[in-house]
This record gives sequence, C-alpha cells and structure tokens, in this order.
Amino acid sequence: MAMNQLLIKEKQASILIALKESQQEWYISTIAKKTQTTYVHVHRFISECEKLGILSIEKHGKLKIVKLTEKGDKVADSLKNIYALIGRVEAAAEM
Repeated sequence: MAMNQLLIKEKQASILIALKESQQEWYISTIAKKTQTTYVHVHRFISECEKLGILSIEKHGKLKIVKLTEKGDKVADSLKNIYALIGRVEAAAEM
C-alpha cells in the first residue's frame, strides 16, 4: 500500500484539490467527470465531507453546487503539501 493511500484515497484527495484549484462552480456531476469517478462515489464522499464541515452544498433547484469551507480549504492545502512531500502533487492535480 502506498503512503498516500494510508492518509486518504487518491480519488478523494483529487476531489478536494480540484475544488481548491479552480474557481468554477462545481456540481457533483462535473466533479465526477473531472476526477474520473462515479457520481455515486462523489456524492457519498461529499456527503461525508459535509458532515465533517469540509464542504458545503448549495442547492439551486435540482443542481447542487459544492464548495470548500474554510476548514476544507485548509484540508486541501494540507493534502497538496503532503502530496508534494511524497512527490505526487502532479498526479493528484491531474485527476
């Protein structure tokens, strides 16, 4: 098992890093496409992150806009730093 998998799975980290690095409005479906993950996986992960106060979800009709909270912003920064230390920041940012 790789060191980065001990901390957080790569797909989950890529979701938080993508949210951090782009100012676009993120919907669950666009996150799934960007990170090459299923809609269901992204939805479950986002729901857990919302419970932890890492993400917030704003509902606009049927659409849900996903945003990092202040706490989530710090978590994403920390993940980027961890990936940089273990030489994986490029791989996480590409997902």
